[in-house]
Amino acid sequence: MTPKIKALSVHLLTATGAVFAMLAMLAAVDAKWDLMFLWLVVAFFVDGIDGPLARHYDVKKNAAEFDGVLLDLIIDYLTYVFIPAFALFKSGLMDGWTGWFAIIVITFASAMYFADSRMKTKDNSFSGFPGCWNMLVLVIFALEPNFWVSLALVTVLALAMFLPLKFVHPVRTERWRTVTLPLALAWTFFAGWAAWVDFHPESWAHWGLVVTSVYLLGAGVAQQLIPQRNA
Repeated sequence: MTPKIKALSVHLLTATGAVFAMLAMLAAVDAKWDLMFLWLVVAFFVDGIDGPLARHYDVKKNAAEFDGVLLDLIIDYLTYVFIPAFALFKSGLMDGWTGWFAIIVITFASAMYFADSRMKTKDNSFSGFPGCWNMLVLVIFALEPNFWVSLALVTVLALAMFLPLKFVHPVRTERWRTVTLPLALAWTFFAGWAAWVDFHPESWAHWGLVVTSVYLLGAGVAQQLIPQRNA
């Protein structure tokens, strides 16, 4: 294949995320939460591999007629924000006014964050919580905490989107990547496992989700607190 065809193929791979988003939404409308999250996990996996492929095949040069960054952001908003917020509201895990608060805060704050040109740091991490609500909502489905706990988590993370806190990118943040990348893959595995068993309360996947989520949320802040040694 020519470089152009290879680069276009990466864009097509990225665009499949929109299809997976639609399949997840259809499952969510029918309250098939396990199936919804399985499609979101597939979309999450595609989102994890299309970036490295895009850089490898230099899509900005070889398929410049398509804006891969814009395409990625559109799909990320659907799969990371919109569908998880809908699921959180319709599932009843955040009932009454807390559910309305959650969907308004999540969708509004994320729209502003995704449009913020300062969302990336010099080391390719994220400045502020990167709107990965799919990860939080999946953990809430798995653990089913008290709705006050869920409300606190949504509020804190929404505020964290606009604070000078660093959150690692599993692939692009070089520091601690040998730990971060395997744990991100582990999170994907545990997420798929939890959804596959329909969030069975005795599943070990729940503990895996908690451990990997705590690391992925806290690693960037830990890097800010721990000075990096000069090479």
